[in-house]
Parts: sequence; C-alpha cells; structure tokens
Amino acid sequence: MSVAFTGEAKELNNASGGVARTFIFALVIVVLVLAAQFESFTAAFILVATVPFGLAAAVFAILLTGGSLNIYSQIGLVMLVGLMSKNGILIVEFANQLRDAGQSVKESIRNASLIRLRPVVMTMVSTVLGGLPLILRGGAGAEARQALGWIIVGGLGFATIFTLFLTPVVYSLLAGFAKPRITEARRLAREMREAEAAPGTFRPTPEEEGDMPGRPVPAE
Repeated sequence: MSVAFTGEAKELNNASGGVARTFIFALVIVVLVLAAQFESFTAAFILVATVPFGLAAAVFAILLTGGSLNIYSQIGLVMLVGLMSKNGILIVEFANQLRDAGQSVKESIRNASLIRLRPVVMTMVSTVLGGLPLILRGGAGAEARQALGWIIVGGLGFATIFTLFLTPVVYSLLAGFAKPRITEARRLAREMREAEAAPGTFRPTPEEEGDMPGRPVPAE
C-alpha cells in the first residue's frame, strides 16, 4: 500500500522539496562567502555553528503562535540564516581585530561581545519593529505575511539571544585552531626582508620569533 498526493498537497510537497534544496544551497553559499571574507574556514564555522539554534528558535516561535511550517515560513527560515550570520559577523570580526592587536582568544571575544552588544541589539530591534506590520495587518494575503512576520519577530528575537551567548562559546573553542591574521602578515614581511638581506645577516624581530616556534635564529 502507498499514499499518492494530489492537488494542493502534491504541489506543497514538491515546493517543500525545492525549498529544502534551496536552504542547503544557501547555507553552503554563506559558508563559502564567510570563509572568503575572513580568509579562514574556522571563522566561517564559528558563525554557522549558531544557525541551527536560531532555526530551532524560529520553529518554536511558529509553534508558540499556532502557525505551521508552510512554504512561506520556509522562505523565512532561509532569510533567517543570513540575518543570524550578519549579527555574528559584528562580534567575530571585532574579536579578530583584537587578536591582531595582541589580545588572547578569551580576552578578545569577551571585549568584542561587550563592545558589540549595542550594535547587535539595535539591529535586532530595528528588524523586529520592521516585521511587526507583517503580523498586525490583516486582509488579503495575511496568512503569508504573518508566516514571514513570526519568523522575523519571534525567530530573530530568540536567535539574537543565541548569537550573543553561543558565539563567544564557539569562538573560544574553535578560534585557537587558527592563527591571527597578523601572523600571516608578519610571515610575509619576514620572508621579504629575508630574501632582500645578505646571506648570514638576517635576524627576525621579537614578534617574528614568536611566530616561529622552534626555529633557530640565524647568527649575525
């Protein structure tokens, strides 16, 4: 025995499968763009690690308001991935800048979280207020607008809390596997000076010595 969908149920089933593929494709694109922007897959994974919790918060908001996981709410979930990544970028990028300035991983993410708290909250509040008309207005197409509105208002509201608390935790666990970007810049500068110096006369700076553990320093 088997079940065959027809009519609107068949169309909804086909559309849901297409949205699932679109969601996976959007997630891959976000990871690749973030990796190119930060020049590190570690930073991209730090940002994407909080996305499942934000999506769970959006589904919880739908269930709490009596909605359903339809085609419109699925489109809202795809949009939520980009919004969550944008909030995480504010914290991770500033933390990387503090690491380049010489701070440790824990110090950089703690200071970045405190300093970037206001921009993240302001972004969340402005987006939520912009989504309120989608929920409050009735009329033709209200069901579609409310499905998107609850994803923005409820999902992004809960997702911001996850971003503020989980991003520092994930950063503390994973950022240690990647060196600060200043390390690569020092390495390139050292290699350029080493290539231009006469044989046996090159000597690295104290900062460059810290970037080369175990490497012997050439004699004068």
